Amino acid sequence: MTRRAAILVSLMLLPGIAQAQGADPIGPGMEAWYAKARRSAPGSWGVVVADQSGQVLWSINADAPLIPASTVKLLTTGFARTVVGPDARRATRVIGDGAVDPATGTWQGRWGLELNGDPTLERRDRTGPSLLSLAQQLASIGVRRLVGPLSVTTAGSSGEARSIFPSVWPARHRGRSYAPLIGPVTLNENLVEFSVLPGTRSGAPAVIAADAPAGVAALITNKAKTVAGSRNRIKISAQPGGKFLVSGTIGTRAGARRHQSVAANPTVVLEAAWRHATQLAGIEWQATSSIGAPGFGFRRILAEVVSQPFDSIAHEVNTRSLNIGAELMLLWGGGPVRAAEQLTQHIRSVTGLSGGVDLVDGSGLSERDRVAPIVFTTYLANFPQTPGGRNFAQLLPANGSGTLRSLRTGLPAPGVVRAKTGTLGNVSSLVGYLGRSEGTLLIAAIYNGSRVGAARQAQWSLFRALGANGVVIPAEAAVAVESFGGP
Repeated sequence: MTRRAAILVSLMLLPGIAQAQGADPIGPGMEAWYAKARRSAPGSWGVVVADQSGQVLWSINADAPLIPASTVKLLTTGFARTVVGPDARRATRVIGDGAVDPATGTWQGRWGLELNGDPTLERRDRTGPSLLSLAQQLASIGVRRLVGPLSVTTAGSSGEARSIFPSVWPARHRGRSYAPLIGPVTLNENLVEFSVLPGTRSGAPAVIAADAPAGVAALITNKAKTVAGSRNRIKISAQPGGKFLVSGTIGTRAGARRHQSVAANPTVVLEAAWRHATQLAGIEWQATSSIGAPGFGFRRILAEVVSQPFDSIAHEVNTRSLNIGAELMLLWGGGPVRAAEQLTQHIRSVTGLSGGVDLVDGSGLSERDRVAPIVFTTYLANFPQTPGGRNFAQLLPANGSGTLRSLRTGLPAPGVVRAKTGTLGNVSSLVGYLGRSEGTLLIAAIYNGSRVGAARQAQWSLFRALGANGVVIPAEAAVAVESFGGP
């Protein structure tokens, strides 16, 4: 018996393998691929390859609910897009109940900021909407002085807006840059960033620069000194109240010490950033306690900035696999109550499948999420046929970009694959579209086990093999998607 025949016989004895009737040419290749993948990455595999109508061509454990990791983001994208539409924008506003005193420029009455979870607000690269623009709009209507504490609200709520660490996320992720606090109060993806540079001469204080969001330098106590030489002995420590202490020494010839951390209290960051913005706009802010808690009579919009359209945000979230962006899209579409349940129901409605999916978040960072491979391929087939699904594939990264950088080689051109990866300590998943001249393939390959790296390599090899003669997946019409930063 040849080695090839032996592999085929052994595959016939494995449970859960299914292949569509007929002489589809991918069958033998899939069997050989799975045999190799299973050897290199033992664990739980679930794989479906289907045609563009959703007809299964080959599968293994198609109905097994597995941990999907970040491939959940493509489902969140479809849900939120269905609810809000491809052109929807997220607004950040200054709201007020009162009027400007023409003699002094003082705003007389209540005022506050309305934040609604725009993931592009106050970006480090300054490409998104900014608080400075809001402050400048206030100045343009004659405001020269604000009195009172910063009240922060969100649309549709009379209470104070805040961001939290999702209870469904494992506690071990807390404090990691990919797992910041989630909610309407979001600036610079709820990350705090700054650089420490040497002063102009030995003995001078170190310099704090490139802070993001702009204004967070006010939260830093700087006790670092410049010394001769090239050594960098800067120490940065978190302090109570979301503040930082910079100490130690930095040489006159030393490079910058870059710091990035998750904002421990986004509202404190917002207050520092708003003070900086008002100062630049020529507005004096006297932060007294005279106004009190949020609460408005006639709620007037005094200033407003908006995000880029939903599709641009979704494209970036999927390309960078941005957890905070996915969770904010979920809140955008589902609101603050039972959004994950609404997402799960949306998937069941689109696929017509009553089981195989149970999601508790929108990003896939929770290990409580479960999706069967057949749910993914059925969704990929059906969703583009719905009113919210036009050009859905174009919202996923193309091979060679973002998390699909490793598919830069081995395929004919960028755009042959449009897919989403997912990675956790025990998960490697890859779900998406693969263009071929005879029709687009829908692929869901999910691995749960300890050999994540080997599983990812097997998934790359699957897409390369099936797409060796692939064609670029067409769009129905040009889709304008803008990237706000690199992956």
